[in-house]
Amino acid sequence: MSAPLSSVVFDLSATAASTASALRLAPRAVTGAMELLADGNTIPFIARYRKERMGGMDEVQIGAIADALTAAKELVDRKNKALRSIAEQGKLDRALERAIRDAADRQAVDDLARPFKTTRQTRAAVARERGLDPLADILAAQVTLPASRTAILTPFVDPAGDVVDEDAALSGASDIVAERWSEEPSTRAWLRGQLSRGFIRTRKKRGYAGDDHRFEQFYEHREPIGRLASHRLLAMRRGEADNALSLSIEADDDGIVTALERQWLTNRSFVFRRELEATVRDCYTRLLKPSVAGEVMASLREVAEQDAIAVFATNLGELLLAPPATNKVILGIDPGFRTGCKVAVIDGTGKLVAHTTVYPTAPTNDTTGAERELTRLIDSYAVEFMAVGNGTASRETADFCTRLERSRPGLTTVVVNESGASIYSASAVAREEFPTLDLTVRGAISIARRLQDPLAELVKIDPKSIGVGQYQHDVNQAQLKTALDRVVGSAVNRVGVDVNTASASLLSHVAGIGPKLAHAIVAHRDANGRFASRRALLKVSRFGARVFEQSAGFLRVRDGSEPLDASAVHPESYYVVRALASRLGCQPAALLGKSDLLRTVTPDSLVDDRIGLPTARDILSELVAPGRDPRQEFEPVRFADGVTSIDDVEPGMRLEGVVTNVTHFGAFVDIGVHQDGLVHISELDTRFVKDPTHVVKVGDRVQVEVLDVDTRRRRIGLSRKRALSGQG
Repeated sequence: MSAPLSSVVFDLSATAASTASALRLAPRAVTGAMELLADGNTIPFIARYRKERMGGMDEVQIGAIADALTAAKELVDRKNKALRSIAEQGKLDRALERAIRDAADRQAVDDLARPFKTTRQTRAAVARERGLDPLADILAAQVTLPASRTAILTPFVDPAGDVVDEDAALSGASDIVAERWSEEPSTRAWLRGQLSRGFIRTRKKRGYAGDDHRFEQFYEHREPIGRLASHRLLAMRRGEADNALSLSIEADDDGIVTALERQWLTNRSFVFRRELEATVRDCYTRLLKPSVAGEVMASLREVAEQDAIAVFATNLGELLLAPPATNKVILGIDPGFRTGCKVAVIDGTGKLVAHTTVYPTAPTNDTTGAERELTRLIDSYAVEFMAVGNGTASRETADFCTRLERSRPGLTTVVVNESGASIYSASAVAREEFPTLDLTVRGAISIARRLQDPLAELVKIDPKSIGVGQYQHDVNQAQLKTALDRVVGSAVNRVGVDVNTASASLLSHVAGIGPKLAHAIVAHRDANGRFASRRALLKVSRFGARVFEQSAGFLRVRDGSEPLDASAVHPESYYVVRALASRLGCQPAALLGKSDLLRTVTPDSLVDDRIGLPTARDILSELVAPGRDPRQEFEPVRFADGVTSIDDVEPGMRLEGVVTNVTHFGAFVDIGVHQDGLVHISELDTRFVKDPTHVVKVGDRVQVEVLDVDTRRRRIGLSRKRALSGQG
């Protein structure tokens, strides 16, 4: 047989069944989700507006189903590629084809296809070219033969063919046998299990002269693979990439070789028994262990990367949904020393209304001039908040602003995380928004806008630059992008987007819309004025019915011709609201926000052949509070007076801070000294903490106690547990 009977075909039903079992979800709901995803529907749209088919699943679960769907399709492609390659070599038989078709995962397919890779030039390949395959067959069969060793080997000696003597013939044939053994799928699967129960060993590479403290805990380190935390593996891999560490897997090599001998050596009286014993050890040490150890390490890395991506995604989601200072007039300051502090004022809509530079910090120390200029701006524009970036000169500038606010009731100073602001300032998005402004002024605008609406501003920045990740530059970048795009889209669609004020960056994350269409919407708005309704979007080029279906429920048109356009009720369900209004003897607009009236309506009474109970509940909830922002109210953090640098921090201090990053091993907290402190997982709470995300999240205000300070390595150890318990 030289060609597969047919290509492997993707089976959605089988994939849904296996996915439902793996994720412990209802098979019917998983099938519905996969059908909707396969039809091009977006995750936010499915989660919000197709709940009847989802069985109550949330976006995270639907995302997991989407990943399983992608993986299943990729596995089908991998199987077909392997079948075609082997068939082209004329080596595909029915048994092998059946095994590849039935393979459960990518590793199983790769194991089956491994012997048929044609690009490798190995010792065994060289031996085959020298005609030693028949001798390898004799060695592998281990059948007792009447002939002597010399009689068996002599026919294969060919000095002209580089087989100079019997030893060369036997060595080459042994290489072929070793390679055959090393390619047995069952053996490789067994060995993966053995090595996975071993240890990972790290050592300092000879000659490494980098920053000693970065990887010093791994310079001579050994721990069981089964207990290896993902963040430690990623730290080890970072050390390996920086040529600081060497990594290896340790196992019971002698015990494994003995087990392989029992499996492979079947004839104790075979004339070449001693050579085969050596071949077993050579197969393990030269071929099997390095290859399979690489696979085990890759598998461990994949799991660790998935953990890191999940942590990053969780942190990013919390940061994007941080409480906004909505509609507030804000004075943003990008602090600095020699070059001064760049100042920008934005109005309640985020529009730049003024900008300047002041020099309240060293070396100029013009506090009088800075106070006069800031006071002028505050009075002229009725500024309510001063947002100070947390970079260089942050605390000095914030302290100056705090002194200024004491004489002005209603004015509040807030320190804002400016991670990624400089990247935004130099980006094409920033140049498009403010083509005539200097980079530093753009940075001040971004800082002000981050306080006013974190979500709207942070979507303009590459998530990897926001500073809430864990080894984000070391993980699979395609998977990271998928996960972060999904989180950004979830946050944007959860909050909703005002189509008449949103930037193209924000609109591009609305379900069904992309960057090109987002720019087309903004261009149409600039040319024709504000959109009077959701339906008016259909006049935008390439904004068709399909896009409208996916996006309309997440777009808001306030003060438009259709009052329901300001809510999260999807246009496809407007008929329900109109029927309800008719039943109650009023106009649909009269229902909005009327909780007393709506309390008399039961969700069951809205159910018909088009919408079910989940959608009916959502419609009533949305009518009670139309267009409600799900984010919490903004409340500023107050850092301790006089604690402005790591040199001011002392053990025993009780400080207030804000959580900036959550990892598997703890949480980082900004206490206002330009260096985040670490609350180790063991110090997060008075009770045992298995997962830090169950206790704190990015943006939380927390009370902490300083445990230790290492100024050389710029590390601050903090305890939330002690602050909670009140114990010193």
